[in-house]
Amino acid sequence: MLTCTNVLAVKYASLMQRYVFKIAGTDEWAEAEASGNYSGSPDDARDGFIHFSSAAQVAGTLTKHFAGRNALVLACVDTARLGDDLKWEVSRGGKAFPHLYADLPMSAVVRSLPIPDGTPGALAADMAEMMAAKLGAEDVS
Repeated sequence: MLTCTNVLAVKYASLMQRYVFKIAGTDEWAEAEASGNYSGSPDDARDGFIHFSSAAQVAGTLTKHFAGRNALVLACVDTARLGDDLKWEVSRGGKAFPHLYADLPMSAVVRSLPIPDGTPGALAADMAEMMAAKLGAEDVS
């Protein structure tokens, strides 16, 4: 039986796959905005792709890879603008993570926000989910 709750759950899941998130330093992000392209962090260059996270994965990414760092940005990227260069691949904890095998065109970034210094991972994940939900609501209206 199709219920309103089921429809909302499917819409939410679709929304959470449509948008992926990148955490980056504010300086490297400002350079990318100025140039129109983001080539990735040194870790991205080492691995051969740009690491992204789903909204649900942002907390773990912030905690594991950015602990103790300040001056960070959380960028929301529309996967529809990335084409076949975006792959979901099994990584940390057996979970599928989004990886971009190309530079990130800044035209695919639909919103970015500074992550306040000292923000816990769970709060950053909430920021990501709220960005995706707000963008999804804008798509409907």
